[in-house]
Formats: sequence, C-alpha cells, structure tokens
Amino acid sequence: MNQVVPNTDLSSSVVEAIRSAVGPGPLGLHEPRFGGSELAYLKECLDSTYVSSVGPFVDRFEAELADYVGARFAVAVVNGSAALQVALRLAGVQPGDEVLLPALTFVATANAVSHVGAVPHFVESEERTLGVHPVALNDYLDAISELRGGVCVNRQTGRVIRAVLPVHTFGHPVDMDGLLRVVRTHRLVLVEDAAESLGSTIGGRHTGTFGLVGTLSFNGNKTITTGGGGAILTDSEVVAKQAKHLTTTAKLPHRWEYVHDEIGYNFRMPNINAALGCAQLEQLSDYLQAKRRLFGRYKAAFETVPSVRVVEEPPGCQSNYWLQSIMLDESVATERDVILGAAHDAHLVSRPLWTLMHRLRPYEACPRMALPVSESLASRLIALPSSPHLSMEGKK
Repeated sequence: MNQVVPNTDLSSSVVEAIRSAVGPGPLGLHEPRFGGSELAYLKECLDSTYVSSVGPFVDRFEAELADYVGARFAVAVVNGSAALQVALRLAGVQPGDEVLLPALTFVATANAVSHVGAVPHFVESEERTLGVHPVALNDYLDAISELRGGVCVNRQTGRVIRAVLPVHTFGHPVDMDGLLRVVRTHRLVLVEDAAESLGSTIGGRHTGTFGLVGTLSFNGNKTITTGGGGAILTDSEVVAKQAKHLTTTAKLPHRWEYVHDEIGYNFRMPNINAALGCAQLEQLSDYLQAKRRLFGRYKAAFETVPSVRVVEEPPGCQSNYWLQSIMLDESVATERDVILGAAHDAHLVSRPLWTLMHRLRPYEACPRMALPVSESLASRLIALPSSPHLSMEGKK
C-alpha cells in the first residue's frame, strides 16, 4: 500500500496565511467580545433581583430581536436546541413522522428531531451554499414519496414526511427560493435552523423568517451571546403565544393557582441572560462589519495559496460570516488533518466540519439519500479563527 506523504509546504502556507490575516496565536475558533453595556445591564438585573425567567430584559430582548430580524414575534428560550425542539412541535411534527434535514449539520439539529419522537431523514447539501440542495431534494422526493390526502408520505417506510429543516451552515444562507418550491410541491412545513446565521440575509430578508418558525442560538461561540440562549421566530401570533405557553411549563395565567393544560417545558430564557443579550444586540452591527473585514483579510491572504479558497457568501445573499472557512481542492483533500495539526501546533484553533449525521452511531440507521457532496465537503472544509475582535479597532 502506498503511504500518503504529507504536503508540509501546503500546511505551512495555510498557517502563514492565517497568521498574515489575524496575527500569531494563541487564537480560539470564535471567542465572545464584551465591549458595551454588559456589566451595567447585568448590575441592573442583579439590583432588581429579577434574574430568572421573569423580568424586563426578557421582554426587551424579544422585542429588539424581532425588530432586528423583521419577524413579528421572537420568543427567547434557554438555548438553540430547546428552540428547535419546540419549533418542531409548533410545526405539527408528530412522533413517528420523518423530518428532512442535512446530513451536514451539528448534532443538535438531529437531536431536536429525535426529542419530539420523529425520525431524522438526511438529505444532500450543495457546495455553493453549504446547505440543503433544493434540486437534488426535489428529485429525491419525486422518486421516494407521494401525496396521500394532501400529506407527503415516504413510500419506502410508510411514514409521513412532515417537515424540512434547513441549516444556514457557518452563516451562509440556503437557497430558500428553491427550497420553498420544494416545500410547496411536496406539502411540507418549513422550519429554519438559523442558529449560526444571525445577521445573514437573502435579498434583504433575514434568515429564520421564511418558514412557519425559525430558530436562533446565542451560545458563547455565536455572533452574539447570552451565555446560553436561543429564540423562536414567527410571524404568527397564534404560534408565538403557543411557543411562550409551552416554554413556560404550559401554565395557565392565574394569580396563585398552578394549572398546566399540557406537557410543557421549563425553557424560558432567564432575565440575567437577556440582559447580556440586550447589550450584545447593541453591538451586533459592529460585529458584522468586523466579520466582513475579516473575510476580506482571509481572502487576500489565501490568494497565493494553491488548491485552497476562502468560502464566500452565495450570490444575492449577505452572510454574517460566523465562521470563516477554507475549502480544499479535491486533489489535496487528504491533507486536511495535516493542515489542522499544523494550525493547532501554531496555536491557531481550526476545526473540520462536524461528523456527518449518518456516520454517528445514534443515526446510522436513519433514512438518507445519496450524499456525495456532503461527503466531499466534510473532507475538505476547515473553519478558521473567526472572533470579531480580530478585525475590530485596535486589532490587526
């Protein structure tokens, strides 16, 4: 068997390109920045003693978030995974239903489907967007499904295919025009996982607002953070009220009685986290501008590196560039781990894509379509240090 000889020239060139864009290490993958009113708002929250799921900062954060993304309603919850789980329930996903989602995603997307008792059904992504490939998906559904009584049914399993759950990977928007055509043709419900794409738009419209419900994440590594946190977005007043009801243990309003009319969740965002979020929202435009400048630095730095390109936003879209990333040519895909090792040795934290969902033991038996593009992307994509402060005032 021929042994692959590592291309040390390529790995060295990648490390030098990273350094020329962001400076020497140590650098994390994505670190939060607190340069605004965080301490003042947290002190106000502590002084008020309203630190749990009731308090003015929760209402304020929801209102300001909804205004920013252009949704009528935002319901703040404890994390993005909780937002996804509740969103699927709001979309009518039942135990035993199938939900279409990319194999190329973080495990939380598949876990949310499982937590509502549904079956993840993994579909192909496209290289242009890193997200669900609408044309391939439509052809696949034409081959394996049919409409029965206005409902999409998988002929191979007999299960209802209830919803499609696209992910805006690394903040790059999915081809929503194409996906909406698939949704209409096959009578699916659209639930958007916009956990990574706060600030990303398609033709000026914010991701997470195209379906019945969308979700966001404010984990510590996201564009803005509430420590832990997430949100459900919708234009439906009925859905928004149900979201708030379900995430507040499904408790009926009463001055003293504890009456719960269905099985709910203790998922509301605490006031202290929302206080942090309000301060972070005030700086979001600065973060997005910094990330766009950082993209420009990486693009310039990698222009002379052979067989490597920086991933750019899809045409007609504006990406938040949550995670800056490079794509290796197929001819050097075997060098991915060598490059990652060299970057880590230089204290420049870089990451591959997540393990594809169908390769994880809990999901290896789930239905899936052919996934050649997803397999290729997983072998060639590398995320680079992407913290906004790397290109903000006072930084190189």
